Amino acid sequence: MKVLIPGGSGQVGQVLKRALESHGDEVVVLSRGANNESARWDGETLGPWTKHIDSADVVINLAGRTVNCRYTEENLKQMMDSRVDSTRIVGEAIASSETPPKVWLQMSTATIYAHRFDAANDEASGIIGGNEPDAPAYWARSIDIAKAWELELEAAGTPSTRKVALRTAMVMSPDKEGVFDVLCGLTRKFLGGRIGSGKQYVSWIHETDFVNAIRFLIEHDSISGPVNLSAPSPLPQSDFQAVLRKSLGVPFGLPAMKWMAELGAVFMKTDTELILKSRRVVPGRLLDAGFEFQFSNWSEAARALVDKSLDG
Repeated sequence: MKVLIPGGSGQVGQVLKRALESHGDEVVVLSRGANNESARWDGETLGPWTKHIDSADVVINLAGRTVNCRYTEENLKQMMDSRVDSTRIVGEAIASSETPPKVWLQMSTATIYAHRFDAANDEASGIIGGNEPDAPAYWARSIDIAKAWELELEAAGTPSTRKVALRTAMVMSPDKEGVFDVLCGLTRKFLGGRIGSGKQYVSWIHETDFVNAIRFLIEHDSISGPVNLSAPSPLPQSDFQAVLRKSLGVPFGLPAMKWMAELGAVFMKTDTELILKSRRVVPGRLLDAGFEFQFSNWSEAARALVDKSLDG
């Protein structure tokens, strides 16, 4: 296949690029800093990069400003604009293509679901968030961004191209500065204990299953619309951290009260929504379609990721 990955210069894009190329696929990554003019884009306008649309079998759009930041008005606006604008322009490029790709996989987020503890969110019965009485009001902004993101995909006029919204949980890979690497660094400093109540659920997916799920979705023509990319066993944050500590050989982790997490987030230039929101997400559609996870529980995944990171 020829696979075009707009916004593929980050951790998730590089995970995909390595895996796809190892199978013999041709991968073109679009980024703002690309040396090759035909691979350079701004995520807002059409340009020379559109020539790759005509020859691509698959487009996987990962573009969007990182959410690992303070949720200021300016950052929230950039998060919204970078997602909606890039989705719109990819849709325009596909719509005007003479030979459009067969499938467009569009990054979305598991954050679209409600902050809840009572039951898991799948695609059929999951509750879209935004009105939870026990969640800070500003958390709804992330959900508004997610909904606008998916609405832009839905509105794109691409009748010859199947569209899938990837409601993705944290992708765990040993890549430097990726989410797993950051969690390991904090845990090794004995900061990997309970945060807040520790009851908030953590949803995740191992890089191997993420890549395999992407290939599965490419190959299964009957699947379109929202798909949860998450392991089938989310778990409370206190349990998640206990497993990670054991995998790293760390004897204990210091707990952090909510106010301590808020203070730490300021210094780390991030937001506590990323660690205090309960994301209890399960992959209903993947499982129903027969997808088999290699890493369905966090204990196995964490051990494998630690081993891989130690191997270099």
